[in-house]
Amino acid sequence: MNAGFQPPVEIKILDERLRQWGMPAHHSVMAAGLDLRACLEEALVLDAGAPAVLIPAGFSISIANPGIAAFIVPRSGAGHKKGLVLGNSVGLIDADYHGPIMVSAWNRNAPGTQAILIEPGERIAQMFFAPVLHPRFEEVGEFSADSARGAGGFGSTG
Repeated sequence: MNAGFQPPVEIKILDERLRQWGMPAHHSVMAAGLDLRACLEEALVLDAGAPAVLIPAGFSISIANPGIAAFIVPRSGAGHKKGLVLGNSVGLIDADYHGPIMVSAWNRNAPGTQAILIEPGERIAQMFFAPVLHPRFEEVGEFSADSARGAGGFGSTG
């Protein structure tokens, strides 16, 4: 893929505070992810072991290209330093979804340990875009080529 490839994606701002806090953007020339901000009315306390909470990111998008999808992933620093992870591990945004972008946030720390405080406007996750393949399945009775691994499952390669 060409490093200068920039397919158009429409963005609709749902929370005007993003304009002062910072729009979704790459924070370095080679960054893959756009930072997503917590568009909260007040600080949110995520207790350790409590269920995941949906946090609005303040915008919606229209990818409108079946060859592209967006993914929401954790910010590595927030996960490592604070224990903030995504409640669904990775969020998938299909090209035809036009609803608000939400971040499922969860405090992975052990119950009874310190809560995580999320402030309005805080960067809490990242979104990146990736190509999507739509394979054409061909039903077969046996595969046309052997592989060294074969049907070996979890842990079969060492």
